[in-house]
Amino acid sequence: MSTAEADANDLGHLPEWDLGDLYSGTDSEELKSDLEAAAVAASEFAKRYRGRIAEVSADDLGAAMATYEELSETLGRVMSFAGLLHAGNVTDPEIGRFFQNTQERVNAITTELIFFSLEFNRLEEDDLAAKLEASGALAHYGPWLRDLRVFRPYQLADELETLLHEKEVAGRAAWVRLFDQTMAGLSFEIDGESVALEQALHGLSDPDGDRRRVAAKEIGRVLESESALLTLITNTLAKDKEIEDRWRGFELPAQPRHLANQVEPEVVDALVSAVRQAYPRLSHRYYTHKAAWLGQEKLDYWDRNAPLPEDDDRTIAWDEARDRVLTAYGAFSPELADIGRRFFDNAWIDAALRPGKAPGAFAHPTVPSAHPYLHLNYQGRVRDVMTLAHELGHGVHQVLAAGQGALMADTPLTLAETASVFGEQLTFRALLDGESDAARRRVMIAGKVEDMLNTVVRQIAFYEFERQVHQRRPEGELTAEELGEIWLGVQRESLGPALRFEDDYRHYWSYVPHFLHSPFYVYAYAFGDCLVNSLYAAYQDSKAGFEEKYFTMLRAGGTLRHKELLAPFGLDASDPAFWSRGLAVIEGFIDELEAG
Repeated sequence: MSTAEADANDLGHLPEWDLGDLYSGTDSEELKSDLEAAAVAASEFAKRYRGRIAEVSADDLGAAMATYEELSETLGRVMSFAGLLHAGNVTDPEIGRFFQNTQERVNAITTELIFFSLEFNRLEEDDLAAKLEASGALAHYGPWLRDLRVFRPYQLADELETLLHEKEVAGRAAWVRLFDQTMAGLSFEIDGESVALEQALHGLSDPDGDRRRVAAKEIGRVLESESALLTLITNTLAKDKEIEDRWRGFELPAQPRHLANQVEPEVVDALVSAVRQAYPRLSHRYYTHKAAWLGQEKLDYWDRNAPLPEDDDRTIAWDEARDRVLTAYGAFSPELADIGRRFFDNAWIDAALRPGKAPGAFAHPTVPSAHPYLHLNYQGRVRDVMTLAHELGHGVHQVLAAGQGALMADTPLTLAETASVFGEQLTFRALLDGESDAARRRVMIAGKVEDMLNTVVRQIAFYEFERQVHQRRPEGELTAEELGEIWLGVQRESLGPALRFEDDYRHYWSYVPHFLHSPFYVYAYAFGDCLVNSLYAAYQDSKAGFEEKYFTMLRAGGTLRHKELLAPFGLDASDPAFWSRGLAVIEGFIDELEAG
């Protein structure tokens, strides 16, 4: 029996999702019918409304919005099925073909609908305000229209918008698919076994230092062997973004992300500045102490996530992980736990590692008429339990926000991380409160500090890496060496002098999917972590009424912005002191470790 098989047996039965709640299979008659009906409906919609948005009545526009939402729901269900099926086995050529063909079919249908948002954005503010006031049906979609219109100044001519939309499946989306298939197909030779990327990365937290080094060196070797392709993909997508940003008139590469996240650039700048200024008293200080705890003058980069010497490294079976997370959720709110339990009672989670499966973890909301799905690669460490708590938080949030409908259920990324990080916090606090052994508590606090450093410090470093790459790309294609130098520079700055980096670490930028899937996504993790630190402090200060306000926030979906959502808790992310309070929580944990 291989090591991987033995570990899997220790974990118990790991669930796999059943996508039958969306469609029964790739040859489903319902799937074919939905696509055919959507194509007809989109064509009829275009014939009825194209060129007439400015002249039809407010009530007719409300009815049009409802029809548009129904079409979005249907096509969202189709693409959710195709996307989740593909994530389950990225390397299967038939699944890949189905995924691409479905993308192309949906793209063709939605091309008929592009005019709708473009014409809405051409309405003058006074005209739109009058229509919203005249029709409750239209006013219902006010938040969606509000968020649509922030992109109004950057909208291109209809023909150009249509061209960009149609070319997406043969352009950016195709390059992203190539990256995903490449990463899922990589094989790493470790201890005589061929393992996937997720298992190789898992080796970086192995208790044995030699095994960590072997895993790290093998990751570097394989990534270097693919560096020509991964560098080409990165350069191509960065140039593609630069061209479109320039045509639209965006001043900074991150500007479209800020607009989509409904967050002011100065708020993000304040977050980034606060975190970077805190590097010395957070990550630099912690890793200096960790080197001493491990008996080293400096930490080799493969020791950054090494368990502490007193960590017993016990494997946590799936059933125990489920019970720990649900118990923690239930201690805060029985309703929260009840919603979370539905993911385990139904086949809504895919947790097992298997060849070809996409690495990492995510929660996908699908559509309001269905339910979310969780994608995990569970391997039985405490970090995996925290990942389960994190993704379940997303899932619960998505269930609660579904009442806002297909157009307004999605939450901006900056707020989408709130429920997930709060779920992690609940789980960690419950585990810590239940532990009386001083050594175990120290290990748990150290683990939490490392998770927070990975979420805050590391993600802001990722953001700085992206910023530099996109700033330099207009000057010409970046070489693998140049990308590696940018990567090493931000890693040294963020992690500090206690870390020792070898040359092979320069290739580690290339496996981070967010850089390609969602440029500048990464700061949302730091935003969410610092926000939740302040939110949890508000919960500890006054638990009366907190649960009701928390559920109201989650149910809002994308209808409210961060100022409106945080105001009931007495919090304001635009306050310069807000981020310092969040970072102080991490600093307090490090203080506790030093004192112990």
